[in-house]
Amino acid sequence: MNFYDAMKERRSIYNISDSSPVSDEKIKEIIEESVKYTPTAFNSQSGRVILLLNDKHKRLWDITEDALRKVVPEGQFEPTEQKIESFRKGYGTILFFEDQDTVESLKEQFPLYKESFPIYSLESSGMLQYNIWTGLAINGLGASLQHYTELIEEDVKSEWNIDKSWKLLAQMPFGKKEEEAGGKEFLPLEKRIKILD
Repeated sequence: MNFYDAMKERRSIYNISDSSPVSDEKIKEIIEESVKYTPTAFNSQSGRVILLLNDKHKRLWDITEDALRKVVPEGQFEPTEQKIESFRKGYGTILFFEDQDTVESLKEQFPLYKESFPIYSLESSGMLQYNIWTGLAINGLGASLQHYTELIEEDVKSEWNIDKSWKLLAQMPFGKKEEEAGGKEFLPLEKRIKILD
């Protein structure tokens, strides 16, 4: 598969199952290679990733559902419950973090850029998320990117004894694709790109 085909393959897939067309070792390899080779500002290597499989994967979505029940009115909860169940029935979830100790250290070392390092950190995490997501996609795994961070971060850190300096940014449930992504509309490229020569 060439680079452009890989980009096209990476789509948000919500209908996933609790099986995988590749081994856990292959999933681990996708994560490890992405973490190793995704660029970071000043080579800070601030990205952190946790792979949840089996009961730990399901436990994450139990935590998320419990947190949502506290903020979504009971009479309106059914669509939320169905959405969380669609993630829970997947094969696993990848949690993305950025180490804030690393970000703070960069601010101290390079004060001229101190306002920019949190932005650089988010940019790097976005690239890492994309790289892993694309790696999963070209290996036949469907995934989507979720952001329940504010609701679940404390409980997630407590559940798995995660370092306090790791800031949770996103959750990526994945599994075998049960259906392909639908069509996608694109704005005209001339509205999005300027070429000055």
